[in-house]
Amino acid sequence: MKREDIPNLISILRIFLSIPVVWMLLEQRFDIALMLFAIAGVSDGLDGFLAKHYGWQSRLGGLLDPLADKVLLVSSYLSLAVLGLIPVWLMVLVILRDLVIVTGALIYNFQIRELEAEPSLISKFNTLAQILLVLVVVVDQGMVALPVGMIVGMVWLVGFTTVASGVNYVWVWSRRAADYGSHE
Repeated sequence: MKREDIPNLISILRIFLSIPVVWMLLEQRFDIALMLFAIAGVSDGLDGFLAKHYGWQSRLGGLLDPLADKVLLVSSYLSLAVLGLIPVWLMVLVILRDLVIVTGALIYNFQIRELEAEPSLISKFNTLAQILLVLVVVVDQGMVALPVGMIVGMVWLVGFTTVASGVNYVWVWSRRAADYGSHE
């Protein structure tokens, strides 16, 4: 293993960290789940810092980092929906959006040209909102009773930004595919 592999190793460990996060959520050990979720968040920042600061960026890292984020978020949403702490429709919406994006990315990459991932601003905001909703729900269950309106507002914010970012990805990448096809 080389030093340049450290960010990728951190991303892989973050994928595996999803397992105890889910386990703690399902066991309703929200304090431990929150701690593990925080460790995952710090590791996300750390692998990004190392990759950018030391020039240890790689194509694999560009795939592993968002994959680790998605595995953690989707598994958390599944767990919270199973527990009845977030609406099932929201969990389905989040997973459906990710499936549409991944399917589109694979088609673009293999049928049109190599994909260079570029998260949009609305997608970054959606990811932030999804993370915050998990945190708010876990804190509400484990430590501090938060106002119901806060959680309901966060659910609708995540729902709206999930749809908006999904539509944005489909629109932008469909246009790029069409533009690329017209230049050949």
